[in-house]
Amino acid sequence: MFNTIGVIGLGVMGSNIALNMASKGEQVAVYNYTRDLTDQLIAKLDRQSLNPYYEIQEFVQSLETPRKIFLMVTAGKPIDSVIHSLLPHLEAGDIIMDGGNSHYEDTERRYDELKAKGIQYLGIGISGGEVGALKGPSIMPGGDKEAYEKVAPILTKIAAQVEGVPCCIYIGPKGAGHFVKMVHNGIEYADMQLIAEAYTFLREKLLLEVHEIADIFETWNKGELKSYLIEITAEILRKKDEVTGLPLIDLILDKAGQKGTGKWTSMQAIDNGIPASIITESLFARYISALKEERVNAEKILTGPKNVEQNLDKNEWIDYIRQALYMGKVCAYSQGFTQYKMTSELFSWDLPLENIALIFRGGCIIRAEFLNVISESYQAQPNLANLLISPYFAEKLIDYQIGLRKVVCEGINSGISFPCLSSSLTYYDSYRTGNSNANLLQAQRDYFGAHTYQRRDLAGVYHTNWK
Repeated sequence: MFNTIGVIGLGVMGSNIALNMASKGEQVAVYNYTRDLTDQLIAKLDRQSLNPYYEIQEFVQSLETPRKIFLMVTAGKPIDSVIHSLLPHLEAGDIIMDGGNSHYEDTERRYDELKAKGIQYLGIGISGGEVGALKGPSIMPGGDKEAYEKVAPILTKIAAQVEGVPCCIYIGPKGAGHFVKMVHNGIEYADMQLIAEAYTFLREKLLLEVHEIADIFETWNKGELKSYLIEITAEILRKKDEVTGLPLIDLILDKAGQKGTGKWTSMQAIDNGIPASIITESLFARYISALKEERVNAEKILTGPKNVEQNLDKNEWIDYIRQALYMGKVCAYSQGFTQYKMTSELFSWDLPLENIALIFRGGCIIRAEFLNVISESYQAQPNLANLLISPYFAEKLIDYQIGLRKVVCEGINSGISFPCLSSSLTYYDSYRTGNSNANLLQAQRDYFGAHTYQRRDLAGVYHTNWK
């Protein structure tokens, strides 16, 4: 019997994807460049349909045609290397799927190169971490729709299911799937930073204990802030260190890492004139966190505002921070979905925004209660320019802006850094400003560079001799 699909790359994610496929009835061939990971995976098995191979040719020959090969390999050159090793053994019509965090432009290059050889290529964004990979992730496939339809029966089975609907849809051509995953990660960066800033306010301004903050996040997770990241934050804050008995959060070094997708999101937005300020600030927050030694030294030299101690009504301010966090999250998702919309128009991808919101409801890291509302907003207005002006969110933000303004101002007055909360407020205020100060910027550009300008009252393009 031939295997129905093959998985190459048996790290944590690859192993779990393979186990997921096997648990759904697929006959799965597995291969890893080094033998040890293959042996470790097979040692775990309990009557599951995984078949190990230690030579790439045997692995390929074990697959039914057209062959379906799923790569879970480190992004970059390793993927090119694996593809190069596969090509001598493949035939026209075979399908390679890249399930890693590849840059969408690399996916487009590989798509073109393989199409010329008759090989079909899908770039597949996957979100959900190791648990999602095993139990059901959110899956974002891009490439030729014909190729997707051949693998859809497998992908939709292994995806997370919400109300009986798989969190997997065809995203669009070429690199669209990996692009959607990239921006998903950018939203994730912003969402995480916003939550961290809310935690900081509760801890440093309201002087709450860690267990009290855990209770607050647990309560928030029962309402409109319900989301995976809010849920795990409550669990993180409850975790005690086994050695000291202290909250583990207090023993974790404040240096945050990043693997590139947030940076790629910001760079793509900058390159194409798309406002993604909250996402970018969350990236910069990670960069400055890495300067731990410098920050410790600067704390001895630089001071913040004096005499900021005051008694704040805890219940009142807990609700303000709830409003601020909700508004910040909506602004961050709005920037991400605006990036989808503007890039879709730029590349003629026709991204299905209402369905992208739906597949984010299960399995993935940014799953949240209000994704249903986001989907409904795009269903009601397919050409919606920005989520901020959809009726549901507009009403919420008008109401909740008071909380965000109070929290940001209190943070500024207290010397607390709120890069994403303050950026969210700036984004909201900038977007709702019909007449901005950009007229002065354009006048300055014309003064020193003769860059010209347009007038409010007359058609055409103008230049002034300002002297």
